[in-house]
Amino acid sequence: MSSTDPGLPGNPPPKPTAAPSAEPVPVPPPAPPGGVLPPHAATHPKDPAIGFTRAGALWSALIAGFLILILLLVFITQNTTSTPFQFLVWHWSLPLGVAILLAAVVGGLLTVAVGTARILQLRRVAKKHHAAVRD
Repeated sequence: MSSTDPGLPGNPPPKPTAAPSAEPVPVPPPAPPGGVLPPHAATHPKDPAIGFTRAGALWSALIAGFLILILLLVFITQNTTSTPFQFLVWHWSLPLGVAILLAAVVGGLLTVAVGTARILQLRRVAKKHHAAVRD
């Protein structure tokens, strides 16, 4: 007897052998004459027919925007209590929901203004750099 006999104490049990599978192994279809496969044959069957597109992203963004708009409308209709506001020497009264929405819109416009200024600044630098490389 050898020292690697699985029946001896301290030796690991034998590894089970895999039983032959009852399922047949899929066979790829034969290659067409000339060896060139059609474009659809090379893709994986679970791949989407059309990948990511800008139109699809825009559609998703529109749906998300409309859902947020609905939530904002519900918020505004539930917060109709008129609230007094003061800014420097001005005094006025607005419904609370409208005031919060107005503050968010003004904040968004400020963000767009600052972002636009930065984009224009980067374009100017890129234009100068492109002109310097060209010369």
